[in-house]
Amino acid sequence: MTTRAKAKADAQRTLALDILNHGALALVALLFLFPFFWMVSNAVRSNAEVLAIPVRILPNVYEWGNFAKAWSELPFGRFFLNSMIVSVSVTVITVVVSCLSGYAFARLKFPGRDQLLMAYLGTLMIPGIMLIIPLFLIVNNLGMVNTFQGVILPVAFGTFGSFLLRQFFLSIPLELEEAARIDGASRLRILVSIIVPLSMPAIGLLSLFTFIGQWNNFLWPLIVMTGSDNATLPVGLTYFQTQQGTAWNFIMAGAALSMIPGVILAIVLQKLIYNSIALNAGMGGR
Repeated sequence: MTTRAKAKADAQRTLALDILNHGALALVALLFLFPFFWMVSNAVRSNAEVLAIPVRILPNVYEWGNFAKAWSELPFGRFFLNSMIVSVSVTVITVVVSCLSGYAFARLKFPGRDQLLMAYLGTLMIPGIMLIIPLFLIVNNLGMVNTFQGVILPVAFGTFGSFLLRQFFLSIPLELEEAARIDGASRLRILVSIIVPLSMPAIGLLSLFTFIGQWNNFLWPLIVMTGSDNATLPVGLTYFQTQQGTAWNFIMAGAALSMIPGVILAIVLQKLIYNSIALNAGMGGR
């Protein structure tokens, strides 16, 4: 085989592999997107058609008004506001606490630091469901049942954020901090003016995970909150289930509407998320 023929065969093999890889990725993407497509498809059809057998991929009649009906049937604006208050509050507290604790574990030297870190990380091994009853008893004794404080505070202090930011802080050159200390900067000033701006990819990723996690949180708000006035979106969607039946099309319409803030936040933070992934992969995204 001549050199030109061999090069042509290699190019064809590379092209075939690229087509195969992209086809496999497209198939996986379609599998992940199908639940979202099915949710929207059921949101724009009648409830009878949602339950009809055989199942149809696309509705016979598109009822786009289901989104407006789902919004007006229940106090959806109140549910949105409650979810926004809880999600934003938990995200802000988590980021602040994680920055402080992550910096302490990464930079400060004090007796028992490593042992305390290991004990701190050990709490990750405890399943969250096991903490539900103890947390509720504490919240109840403090008189915070059916309050935003009762929903926000118990879930705002987690271990994952502290560990994530500690690992990122360790990758920042120590010389930057030493130069700032020579100029007389305090630890807090160094954290706010140097460490945090350089760690925005990790902080953005933590913010997104925390916000979406709390936006979709169902069990804890269901236990602590009572009544529709303080209900969050995931809890509010259950009010479409009544003794007369379940309005599945309205539930799907409400679920589709509830995705909008998370999608917007992911679009806004996509550059920070990419940089964080690139840094963790050693690609030098910063």
